[in-house]
Order: sequence, then C-alpha cells, then structure tokens
Amino acid sequence: MTPIEQARADRQGALNRLVEFLRIPSVSTDPSHGADMRRAADWLAERLRGAGVDRVRVDETPGHPVVHAELLAAPGAATVLVYGHYDVQPPDPIALWESPPFEPSLRDGDLYARGACDDKGQLMAHVEALAAYTAAGIAPPVNVKYVFEGEEEIGSPNLAAWLSAHASELEADVAVISDNAMVAPGQPSLVYGLRGLAYMEIEVSGAPGDLHSGLYGGAVRNPASALAGILAGLHDAQGRITIPGFYDRVRPLDDAERALLARVPFDLTAFNRAAGRAGAWGEAGYSLIERLGARPSLDINGMGSGWTGPGAKTVLPAKASAKVSMRLVPDQDPEAIAALFKAHVEGLSEPGFSVEVRSLHGGRPALIDRDLPAMQAAGRALEQGFGKAPVFTREGGTIPVVADLASILGLPTVMLGFGLPDDNLHAPNEKFRVEHFHRGTETVIAFLDELAKSAR
Repeated sequence: MTPIEQARADRQGALNRLVEFLRIPSVSTDPSHGADMRRAADWLAERLRGAGVDRVRVDETPGHPVVHAELLAAPGAATVLVYGHYDVQPPDPIALWESPPFEPSLRDGDLYARGACDDKGQLMAHVEALAAYTAAGIAPPVNVKYVFEGEEEIGSPNLAAWLSAHASELEADVAVISDNAMVAPGQPSLVYGLRGLAYMEIEVSGAPGDLHSGLYGGAVRNPASALAGILAGLHDAQGRITIPGFYDRVRPLDDAERALLARVPFDLTAFNRAAGRAGAWGEAGYSLIERLGARPSLDINGMGSGWTGPGAKTVLPAKASAKVSMRLVPDQDPEAIAALFKAHVEGLSEPGFSVEVRSLHGGRPALIDRDLPAMQAAGRALEQGFGKAPVFTREGGTIPVVADLASILGLPTVMLGFGLPDDNLHAPNEKFRVEHFHRGTETVIAFLDELAKSAR
C-alpha cells in the first residue's frame, strides 16, 4: 500500500484526531487559557511521535511553547522545514456561532470549529501525511523537520529569537507552510507574495475627565471629533493613502505580473456578498485582485470613545482611541512605515490635545521566486491532489514567519494552502472543508515525493 492509499484508508481516523485537537481551546491571547496552550503543545508532540517522528520536544519560551520535531530518514536527500501554529483566535462573539466553537460540528461536508482551518486543520495535513508514510512502512523520500508555534495569532513575539537560537539544527533546503487559502473551490493556487503589517494605535486626550455635554458642549473641542478628523485625513478621495513617503519603496507591478494576476479567478459576487453595501473600494488604477494582495492598504480596525453602552449618556469624552493596520508590500519596511505614520498623525492633530501614537506589532512582506524548484514541485503536487493545475497569486494577509525564515535561516518558503476564501478565519463559524483536509494530506505526500524527484 502506498502512502496515499494508506491516507485514503485512514481518512476517518485522521478526521477523528483533528476533532480531538480542535477541542483544545488554545487561545494564545487569553491568559486564562495558558494551561490549554500547554495541553495543545503536548497533544501535538504526542501525535508527532505516533506519526513516526523519532525526535520530538516541547521547548519553553517566555510565552507559549514551540513544538520541534525532526525525522532524518533520507541521508543525502533534501530537507524540508514544516511550519505551523497550534494557537487560535478568540472565539468571540460566541452568540454568533451556530455550534460551540470548541465542539467541532460537521455540516454539509464542512468541519466547524475555532482553528479548523487556521491553522490546526492545515497543520494536521502535514502530520497525517507523515503518519501515512509510517503506516505504509515507507520512509519519506526527504528529511523533514517541524516547527509548530503557539503565538502566531499574537504576532509571534518569541519565534524569531527561538529560530535564531536553534538555527544550526533547523538547517534545511526549503520551508513549507499551510496557513492560507486557495483562490476558489476546485481551483488550487500557490501564493508567491504576502503583505507585511504595521499595526498602530492612536489615543487623543482632551479634558482631565468626561464632561457634561450640556454644560461644555459647543465650547470645548471633543477628542472623538478630533480623532475622526485625523482618521478621515489618512486617505484621499481616490483611496490613496496620504502619509508622505508611504509609497516611496513600494515595488511596482510590471505588465507581466499584472497579466499573471489577471488570470486568477475572482468571484466578484461572493466578494460583494461578504462586503455588503460597502462594496468594492480602494486605490484607483488597480484591479480588486491587485488591491487585495499586491498593493498596500490602511484600515481602521477599531474605535473607542465616550459612552457606548445601552441608552443615552450625554458626555463629552475625555479620550478617544483607534487601532489602525497597514498592510505592506515589498519593499516597505514596517518600522519605517510606523515612523511615517506617527509623524503624519501628529501633523494632523489639533492644538490643545495630547496625541499618543503607539506601534503594537508588525511583520515584513515576502515575495517568493515562482520558478523555485520547490514551487514547481508544489504545483505538480497540487495538481495531483486536487486534479487541476494551480494558479499563482499574491495574498493580502501577513505571515511574519515567512520573512523570518528567509532572514534568519535563509530559507525560501512554499505556501501550500488548502483553505477556502469563505472559511471565516478569525470570525464566528470558522470552518474547513473535510475533503480539502484529506486532499491536503495527499498533496503533502505528493509534494514530498515531487521534491525528492526535483532534487535528483
């Protein structure tokens, strides 16, 4: 029996193990789930041992543990470093879930649970692929190392230091990550570009405390209004970001790449359904697919000020705050962009207010060579797993570890994603198509085989 045949024979067992993993509420941002984080790391380490890995350990960090494992059963062959994360986003708002977020539910071929797609389901496709080799009595044709962290959803604050400290034992030829989506059902894709991130917070302060709007309204400038003016000044009427110098290092799109991206299938109906009345918007002169992955963006993620509870309370708030994320493209630097943002916001602020601008976290953009042999091997594997050749595309999200793997370990990364655009990542009713979990497992097996062939 081949490894792929073994994986097909054990589909139900693999699904049962994924369900067990998803029941662990490994919410990294919530201190009350600290014990659950450790439980998830230990569960994953034990599953790796059961899948046939002979060297597994759980490394402590100042935050949550890193699970590290390696199977070096192919002397002289290529080595693949598999990255994934076992932490998940908070499930809130709970009331919007159709089934409990940590009680996995199977409906119409989709598995619903927090972490189903991001990233436990996709991570487990790699573990189950290795288990299929082991059960078939066949060693993988390449050497495999695994790094599964527990802090991706909070910006991976300890991963870079851990990678640097263990660089010698993480030597490999290529990294592979399954933490992204295919462009559409039935159409696999290979992501060759990821946007970076600069995440900021603005706080505008006025009076020492909240004021009665009847006694002070009309005579004292409102911090919430001042903040609204700042936020309104971050874009012009054409959707272009107004921060001076923001676009100076943006790598332009050439005609060949624009033609490549134009071939990516894009479901405008689904996009408009998700966007609602907001519809399509953004920088003039670029298509939606280009805006979503190949151009930078700036978005207000949250605002807070004054009374937001039920009913009325007539106050003039003392403070107003907003959180703003900027998605960046090559060759923008997150720290440089954060500094430009801070200077621009301070320049937009009105006299009489205290304005504080804080940088919360960031990540570097990444661009991967489409002609890399490992990328071509991944393309052949996806065609075997899903029955159709993949398209190449960029993705608008940020996976900071891709840049870290390149800068710290010198590794290119293959983004081998099996999710779908409507999998509700970071939202209620997150899901993962069960068929994609199984086909993803088979694709990983094919990828390891194809990578071994390309290295000969």
